[in-house]
Amino acid sequence: MGRDLEVTVETARFPAALRPGLIALAVDMAAHGTQRSDPTRAVMAMMGDRWTALILQVLMIGTWRHADLRRALSQLSAEQAISQRVLTLKLRALERDGFVERHVTADVPPRVSYALTPLGHDLAGQVRALIDWVNARGPAIAAARAAFDTRDED
Repeated sequence: MGRDLEVTVETARFPAALRPGLIALAVDMAAHGTQRSDPTRAVMAMMGDRWTALILQVLMIGTWRHADLRRALSQLSAEQAISQRVLTLKLRALERDGFVERHVTADVPPRVSYALTPLGHDLAGQVRALIDWVNARGPAIAAARAAFDTRDED
């Protein structure tokens, strides 16, 4: 990417045992980007929003027309309904980053459909792995929450 890997972490302010790890993290971040628009930050922010991970999981099933995708997302989500505008914005962001392809037919009216690209399938697989990891640890997470909530009540 041609980035200047200048790392400006004042390690003297931190415990000595933590400094090597902090420096390594800072070097990695400098190499891959710290700006909001850099792929690492932008994609991670997208994955943390309300809809993107679910959109990717639904698109793993196959190619979807906009209205059908919206209906499926609304039925699967606890939020119940995604607006047409929000879905369009999410799909455009995924398309911009190369995760989704938008297909438009020459029909009148045009038919628009969305599918994952190979890069999108790869990302969706990684998201699925994280979802599976969380699901497998659900009881431990629930126990930790209960312990924390009990502690806060004291």
